[in-house]
Amino acid sequence: MGSSPRRPLEPSPHPSLSPQRVTDDLDRLLAVLPPVVQRALAGPEQREGLLEVVLDLGRVPEARYPGRVLALGGDAIERSDLAAVLQRLGPFGGDNRAGIERTLHRISAIRNRTGDVVGLTCRVGRAVFGTVAMVRDLLDTGQSLLLMGRPGVGKTTALREIARVLADDLQRRVVVIDTSNEIAGDGDIPHPAIGRARRMQVARPELQHQVMIEAVENHMPEVIVIDEIGTELEAQAARTIAERGVMLVATAHGNELANLIRNPTLSDLVGGIQSVTLGDEEARRRRTQKTVLERAAEPTFPLAVEMHSRHRWLVHRDVAGTVDLLLRGQPTHPQARELGSDGRLLLREDGPVRPAPPPAWATAVAPRRPGPAPLAVVPLPDPTAPRPVAAPALRIYGVGVAAQQLEEAVRRRQLPVEVVEEPEQADALLSVRGQLGRDPELRRQARDLGLPILVIKSDTPHQLQRAMERLLERRQGGGGTVDGEEPVGVGADRPDDAHAALEECRLAVEQVVLPQGRPVELLPRSEAVRALQAELVHHYRLRSAVFGRGRQQRLRVFPA
Repeated sequence: MGSSPRRPLEPSPHPSLSPQRVTDDLDRLLAVLPPVVQRALAGPEQREGLLEVVLDLGRVPEARYPGRVLALGGDAIERSDLAAVLQRLGPFGGDNRAGIERTLHRISAIRNRTGDVVGLTCRVGRAVFGTVAMVRDLLDTGQSLLLMGRPGVGKTTALREIARVLADDLQRRVVVIDTSNEIAGDGDIPHPAIGRARRMQVARPELQHQVMIEAVENHMPEVIVIDEIGTELEAQAARTIAERGVMLVATAHGNELANLIRNPTLSDLVGGIQSVTLGDEEARRRRTQKTVLERAAEPTFPLAVEMHSRHRWLVHRDVAGTVDLLLRGQPTHPQARELGSDGRLLLREDGPVRPAPPPAWATAVAPRRPGPAPLAVVPLPDPTAPRPVAAPALRIYGVGVAAQQLEEAVRRRQLPVEVVEEPEQADALLSVRGQLGRDPELRRQARDLGLPILVIKSDTPHQLQRAMERLLERRQGGGGTVDGEEPVGVGADRPDDAHAALEECRLAVEQVVLPQGRPVELLPRSEAVRALQAELVHHYRLRSAVFGRGRQQRLRVFPA
């Protein structure tokens, strides 16, 4: 796989796609600080990249920048200095935070055992315009979005601009739940950085979950924006809101999705975790122990972003699938996104997750998957461009598969598939192995209607999802079938097909032929894959023969 071609991004008039622009009202923050601090931070060099100013009683004040700390002057902070700063600020809330009206700056207090302030952390609040380009395409989907990252990486800054774009550019009814007035600033009038979005303040941090529910019940929002979901009650409120059809955009502490899975308080945001005991056969099939961890429900947030720095984000477009892979100990491949200073978005699309290493006899058909493609500059989608007409949903009729199982698999992967109740309404049939043999009339009916039939080994969620994806690929590729049937593994000679065929052969030998002494007929396969199966049978010192015609040729394994 070669590198993606690089080409410059076309300039866009859309404000959210322009290069970044920063406003910080830094003079208003410096005006409340002691004179020694104002003088030390008077020059533009000292202001560039300033994160926060720390004032601790009895210590020299400090200015903190990314990766470094600068002492301001040589005199220690006295009680009178702290008192003068407090006089210029508004009242502190229950979370020990205060602000400066109509700015985004945040002042947090450290108190002694008697409640007196002995330290202040004065954090610079900046409205950064342009970061939303990293996730602009995700906002068009209408799905709930979760932002994760360590403190100071820019989660609240991104949240602020996302609220503005949703309210102003996409014309959504947006309500911001502003617990610490950090999103829209201090005072009763919200900061212009959130655009037309409305802001609901929270009297005490422990009431945030109640205000979230109140916003939905009283103000008819289409989008709820929340900063720092951190308690179980807030996670439950988020699920309640999502199940009412309201889009959520929120942040949570944690460097990556795996942190949320391990966090019992917040794991419900990504579907929750439960312990499941497998049957013997299923445990052998998965090659795991009998007690495993599985996702308990659909995630509250189908989309998630890991913010590793202000300019490098990892996007998970399918949180449910990613969580399932993490619980199985398999690697995930999120999409890496980087934003250049000129507004260009750089993407890297990683390939599918590599399956388990194949056995030695299958190496001939298992070429090594190349590493992830290098970053390539790609144009951002134009929100004003007309959207292409979506293809009609693929209608599937299940044979030996409950409609509820099919619909659950469709929901998990958000596939363009419709489950129908009669074969006459279907575009394809999906059957568990052996079911069609019990209903020859249905098989004849499918042939008369010209319906392709896909045969799967079992009705596990993974098999159902993979089968429907294959039927969708077949429709897009326009491939045909013979006798209206296309069993799994026929036709493409792909590495995954060979792996599935060899696994089928191994299970048949070890579970039926050797212990029970009965012959087993395998699914139809291509000539190359049948040769691999025959080699595996020979490895067990058993005999095999080919039966059938054309694409229905299959291997039969005989006991010794």
